[in-house]
Amino acid sequence: MEKHYQIILKDTEELVYESMRQQIMDENNPNVGAFLDDNHILDAKYTIYRTASMIALYCNSDSSLYRDEALLKRIRLGLGFAKKMQHDTGLYDYVTCNFNSAPDTAFSIKKLMPFFFYLRDIVGDKKTKEEQEIFDTINGIIEKAAKGIMTGGFHTPNHRWAIASTLMECAKIYNDDEMVKCANRYLAEGIDCNEDGEFAEKSAGNYNRVNNDAMITLAEATGDKKYEEYAVRNLHMMLHYWEPDGSVYTANSTRFDKDRLSYPTDYYTEYMLMGQRHNIPEFYEMCNTIIDICQKKNMLAPDSLIYFMWYPEWRTIEHEGLYGNPDYHVFYKNSGISRNKSGRYTYTAMSGKSNFLYFHNGSIKMEMKVAGSFCEHRAFKAETMEEIDGGVHLHQTMHGWYYLPWTDEKRPATSDWWEMDNSKRDKKMGPDMDIDVWVTESKDKDGIDVRVKTSGVEGAPWRIELSFTGATFLENGHLATHLTGNEALTVKDDYVELSNHKDTLIVGPAFGAHRFMEGKEDSELRNAGASTIYFTDYTGFDHTITVRNKRSQF
Repeated sequence: MEKHYQIILKDTEELVYESMRQQIMDENNPNVGAFLDDNHILDAKYTIYRTASMIALYCNSDSSLYRDEALLKRIRLGLGFAKKMQHDTGLYDYVTCNFNSAPDTAFSIKKLMPFFFYLRDIVGDKKTKEEQEIFDTINGIIEKAAKGIMTGGFHTPNHRWAIASTLMECAKIYNDDEMVKCANRYLAEGIDCNEDGEFAEKSAGNYNRVNNDAMITLAEATGDKKYEEYAVRNLHMMLHYWEPDGSVYTANSTRFDKDRLSYPTDYYTEYMLMGQRHNIPEFYEMCNTIIDICQKKNMLAPDSLIYFMWYPEWRTIEHEGLYGNPDYHVFYKNSGISRNKSGRYTYTAMSGKSNFLYFHNGSIKMEMKVAGSFCEHRAFKAETMEEIDGGVHLHQTMHGWYYLPWTDEKRPATSDWWEMDNSKRDKKMGPDMDIDVWVTESKDKDGIDVRVKTSGVEGAPWRIELSFTGATFLENGHLATHLTGNEALTVKDDYVELSNHKDTLIVGPAFGAHRFMEGKEDSELRNAGASTIYFTDYTGFDHTITVRNKRSQF
């Protein structure tokens, strides 16, 4: 991948020059060497990441900054700040969240590991005095950190694998059996990757690749290739998670990346490594696609120069062609998600989510909810989803209930409502509301049909909520208006065309029996920055809404 190498080298130089303006160089400043992030936060992890990119250029003979004395000074100061911020325990703080944090320490030294192995194994005895100094500093940070990581503690599922994989890697470096024993205590819980290839946090925008990295490291450190199988499985699944605009589908995530615009740059090294080790052509094609996305979006290429230095054979691997992203209809039952691609668009149905349906044509994204108020329920969240001919069927039964007065045998001693354990009260159950949704593709493959049926409760004012981003104009038989985002419109009849200069979505037929769009207290807010259209009716109703992508009809 010589072309990739040249692009990544050039973009790493750009990244480093951008970073230079953020580094504190005043030697009278107690934080000299640190890099200020965009919020001017001083954090060891951020400084380690920025310094690492500088080390790659300093050691790379193709770089214009190869063995540059001014850059070496910055590297020394950056590593010096990293050493200063390391507690006596070996742990680092992640100052916006976690303190004396084993997982964040693991993430920090994971960034340094490729540099450690490059200088130890590739450069070896040919290290200059300055490179030996860099290596010794990195080695000292890693060894001290590993002892701190052994003290443990984590918050989230992926933290376990960051800790375990780092300890296994350090155990191999320092021949420490106690690190192995500590790592095995985490691994004994079993890897939370289901047969679909999805990890527990369902975080396609961030933590899937964090987990993949940990699995690859575990395989390398232990020699047990079963760990790589999890990464390969996830990377195959991720082939169905790209949207028509090159972004990653993130709406199913349980973490901060949910619904964030994210691109797959950080998956590059994983697709390269697993493509190379398992001879998977489409993984190489994804590497080509990732670089192509970066070029088209004017984004910096992945910060992975050190991997080309660590694995010099990467420069000789050539594979032509982008990932074809063929049409697919996949149902990941364990993950509760149906992902589908037909030509120019994708559509996605999910269980357990109020925003249960997405449609994306590359420039306009539509999100659908079925919302209203019924007892404590505020929106449809499918409890079950099953495949049907041409699509999926989602279902939820919403149970109504009321508390009953305490019986003599259960009545608490207190009369203070907030001290009572009201979960122990008897309840009067009912009525129940059933909501069924069928999502099927149109016979002409130019969109989808969404049938929504409510039953069991009569007269409740519910709504179909359609949120659009990327559309700049709305028109139907009664109205034509520009869209800037944050509009809220109830459309009473006819079909609605939502368009921009590239494409048009046609949605309908509309219905508007009431104007109760906001719902009761605790109802979800509208999507900020999106134009929202409401179709409204009283339960029980049975409506089919069609979504058609106009360019798919040509």
